[in-house]
Amino acid sequence: MEETEGGVTEETTEGATEGATEEPTEGVTEGATEKITEGVMETEGEDGYSPVINPDDFVEVIDNPYFPLTPGTTFVYEGESEGEPIRDEVYVTNETRMVMGVTTIVVRDREFEDGELAEETFDWYAQDKDGNVWYFGEDSREYDEGEVVSTEGSWEAGVNGAQPGIIMKGNPQVGDTYRQEYLVGEAEDMAEVISLNESVSVLYGSFEDCLKTKEWTPLEPGIEENKYYAHGTGLLLEMTVKGEAEKLELVDIITE
Repeated sequence: MEETEGGVTEETTEGATEGATEEPTEGVTEGATEKITEGVMETEGEDGYSPVINPDDFVEVIDNPYFPLTPGTTFVYEGESEGEPIRDEVYVTNETRMVMGVTTIVVRDREFEDGELAEETFDWYAQDKDGNVWYFGEDSREYDEGEVVSTEGSWEAGVNGAQPGIIMKGNPQVGDTYRQEYLVGEAEDMAEVISLNESVSVLYGSFEDCLKTKEWTPLEPGIEENKYYAHGTGLLLEMTVKGEAEKLELVDIITE
């Protein structure tokens, strides 16, 4: 059993992605089809992806065991990007925002590069009755020497054709492929569940039976990353496996 950078045991996933790494998005917009995703109707056709969002299908708390968002919690990650030190602080605020009639929880994500604030994002999440955690958009700001230089990554579901996506399934199964966000030409992140029984060690601790996903976007071909989640804790580790070198691992969880 071999351990990769970041303390991830890879034996359990040998062959899991063979023949599947290049095909997940094929057919996403070919023809007109319908499918049910954990109780939420989605329509996919030549005109694009368009999930049907009913505010009555959503609950007040986000307690998905792989993606728990309890207000007052800060997840702290550290690592490197292209050889430079980075730190990411993800704070679950007590604030909410109404998007497409759904009350979402506001999460502040601040990324520091070499000690300087590089990006601050306010993400909007909500959980449906089936446990799926949906991503409804973000207010993103890039910084240079303390000044905002771009808000280009910002988008809001229901505005200018943008649609929400699923950031974490309520009952993830190996082979599940889903959109995490959707704004044509701007936000087209995808994910696939690769494994449910990974062993992962990070600075925060060691975990068994972890969920592993593969994430990519057709807007950036050649870039792919893996993320690892522990049941009851959340995101432990993310690392690029194709493209630019970047790795972040959980170092602390702070509660108010």
